[in-house]
Amino acid sequence: MFYENERFALFIDGPNFFSTARALNLDVDYKRLLEFFQAKGRMVRANYFTPLADTEDHVSIRPLVDWMQYNGWNVMTKPAKVYEDEDGRKRTKGSTDMEMAVEVMRLAPAIEHAVIVSGNRDFAPVVKFLQERGARVTLISSIRTHPPMISDDLRRQVDAFVDLDALRNDIAREAKASAAA
Repeated sequence: MFYENERFALFIDGPNFFSTARALNLDVDYKRLLEFFQAKGRMVRANYFTPLADTEDHVSIRPLVDWMQYNGWNVMTKPAKVYEDEDGRKRTKGSTDMEMAVEVMRLAPAIEHAVIVSGNRDFAPVVKFLQERGARVTLISSIRTHPPMISDDLRRQVDAFVDLDALRNDIAREAKASAAA
């Protein structure tokens, strides 16, 4: 999947990655995730994209984002919109798909390989853009969830597909030793 001296970048669609990992019951260790990819070649940048909603009713990922920013990740955020649905429940809406697509295109001249972590079919034009410029594209998502978290059209278009579950041993948070003895 990787060549030792190729320049590559990692692009993670945060909400999609979180949903996929949760569906696989995978507790991701972001330090191990970064180290796993850093060992694969000449990583130009590790990008993580996510909307942020800091409300009482919404569990904030701000601590994770702050940790990532201090530990080698390029994190791009934008505020999520909080609204009430017709039943009076608070909902959040936000997407960083456009920001991710722009960053992929901005970095395209500097990379030979893009690793995209998302199953969102909206990224198909980005994949085509990269491939037309000679870059290889690896997609990480899952077909092991029910329903699959990846668009079939997107999976067919990329150069390589890796099921997120296959990376479990390399990126999962290690279980803590039991205090009972």
